[in-house]
Amino acid sequence: MTNTVTNQSQADTHRAAFGRLLSGMGVTETHGLELLRLVKMCNGAYDTILSEQMRHESVSSPQWRLLSRLLIAEQSGESSLTPTELARSQQLSKNTISAHLRHLEEHRLIERTIDPDDLRAFRIQLSEEGRRLMHESLPVHIRFLNRLADSLTAEEIEQTEVLLGKLHCSLLEWTENNAKVKSA
Repeated sequence: MTNTVTNQSQADTHRAAFGRLLSGMGVTETHGLELLRLVKMCNGAYDTILSEQMRHESVSSPQWRLLSRLLIAEQSGESSLTPTELARSQQLSKNTISAHLRHLEEHRLIERTIDPDDLRAFRIQLSEEGRRLMHESLPVHIRFLNRLADSLTAEEIEQTEVLLGKLHCSLLEWTENNAKVKSA
């Protein structure tokens, strides 16, 4: 706990110094920067915690998310996805997706088939072993993720979900509008 207090104190000192610097440059409103900082800090903390939690498992956290995405696709009536679809949904490069897919295929958790509509492309789906792993591990992982938010009340969790959802929609809208301006 002392380490956390020290880190928070240092962060407050740095934030105040940065605030003075920006103020000297005429920038007084920094909510966009603060939201980005907090989201990135939460993302980093989640990544660190999940990496440690899954350290002894056969798949990494990003690979587990790929398996989850394939399970969701399967449950939604999509029998398989392309590596490009997986890369987009996980916001990972094609090279990174390829490495993860190779690992998952070597562990017989996924199956790769040639796309009948494009013989140059592959379709990825869960294998029986991958499906079994997800059905066993999904409840455990969800309970663990829920415990990470134990310090929040049910109302605070709902409020956070709503606000992050609105922020995400705002970011998507900005991206779409910016893409339209570039193409015009």
